[in-house]
Amino acid sequence: MYDKNLLKKNICVIVYYMIKPLVAVVGRANVGKSTFFNRICGKRLSIVDDAPGVTRDRLYADATWSGHDFTIVDTGGVEFDSEDRFQKEIREQVLLAVENATVIVFIVDGRTGITRADEDVAKILRKKKIPVVLAVNKLDNLDDNSTYDFYSLGLGEPMAMSSIQGKGVGDVLDKIVSYFPDKNEFEQVDGLKICLVGRPNVGKSSIINRLLGTKRVVVSDLEGTTRDSVIIPFKCNKKDYFLVDTAGLRRQRSVEKQSVEGYSVLRSMDAIENSDVVLIVFEANKEITEQDVRIAGYVHEAKKPSVILVNKWDEKTMSKDQFTKILKDKLSFMSYFKVVFVSALTGIGLSLIMQNVDTVYENASRRITTGVLNDIIHDAIINFEPPTKSGKKCKILYATQASTNPPKIVVFCNDAKLINFSYERYMENKLRQRVDFSGTPIDLVFKGKEDE
Repeated sequence: MYDKNLLKKNICVIVYYMIKPLVAVVGRANVGKSTFFNRICGKRLSIVDDAPGVTRDRLYADATWSGHDFTIVDTGGVEFDSEDRFQKEIREQVLLAVENATVIVFIVDGRTGITRADEDVAKILRKKKIPVVLAVNKLDNLDDNSTYDFYSLGLGEPMAMSSIQGKGVGDVLDKIVSYFPDKNEFEQVDGLKICLVGRPNVGKSSIINRLLGTKRVVVSDLEGTTRDSVIIPFKCNKKDYFLVDTAGLRRQRSVEKQSVEGYSVLRSMDAIENSDVVLIVFEANKEITEQDVRIAGYVHEAKKPSVILVNKWDEKTMSKDQFTKILKDKLSFMSYFKVVFVSALTGIGLSLIMQNVDTVYENASRRITTGVLNDIIHDAIINFEPPTKSGKKCKILYATQASTNPPKIVVFCNDAKLINFSYERYMENKLRQRVDFSGTPIDLVFKGKEDE
């Protein structure tokens, strides 16, 4: 259990809330829950694989049917008599999803028939005061009598469907939305999307659980526990956010591209691209590895504002200054980084995480007036003139900020080809000296007359 007083002290007020009606998809392993989920979302958000137990955490996505907006959540397959070490965690996740659901879709396998696991799940669902839609999947012929046996589960009329072919899915969705409230009681809000990335087992899921004050994602000492990108909405200091926990990114040669983990890595990269702020998690009790640097490079190349979280600071082997010095050396390509030293186990530094998230996003959203920007550029030119090549001198004319997130500065000159990397870095440093762009990359673009 977490120390609630410590949580309140560090984070102030954090509550989980539902944005839209929540539809939870449950059932035993390998009955087609993820296929159903993907068909509704219209994207391959959930991993589909023949191996049971592929979906371990809850995976959220927005969906629309007949004018009704809702959130659908895919859950791990429940096997009550399994000795799999993950099953206890998976059962907890499924029960949490069920408790928060507006409607539950219980999917069973029409080819296999009723199993002991189906009966165990049905027993739990019958005790809940939540509407249940019983969907009998993998039936290519919807007119046969394969659904009759499923009445014995005591969950109402079984509805035949084939998630792969799409047959009967529309009828199931009609049944789902029929249980939604007549009036939309769920406030749709916007919020920053915060993505956590890092090597396997650095503590990304533990940090999320600690921030939320509840066990929302599977935590294990095994590498690769998080396979899907799990999206979790929450409030902090009356602001709305979405936390995205991603699969641990291992070295590319360690990952088979066609494996389940291969899909997870691709999804993690996509999560970075679609986030507003990225939290890059390192470990305090281990050396910074080549893969740590590579992950930070992914975030830098995606031009996302970021905060480095050095987790497990309760196990530190050096001072903050010493660790920061190593970071500056290893991450010289992103000298703008901001770092917070935290411990998901003890709560050290948790209060600084969201504070720094807000700061780096604010910096990435900062806009400089054209007058101030050109004053900075002019002073930089006086101190260090642009390079000359083959007797041709580069003349910088003026600059303007084209956009934000990240700040894009366009510098117009007579010939952009004359600008080398060193001068570009010099100009960026001058900008950072005058304007607080800490935690965010700057997209500095030089345009010559030939580019206009």
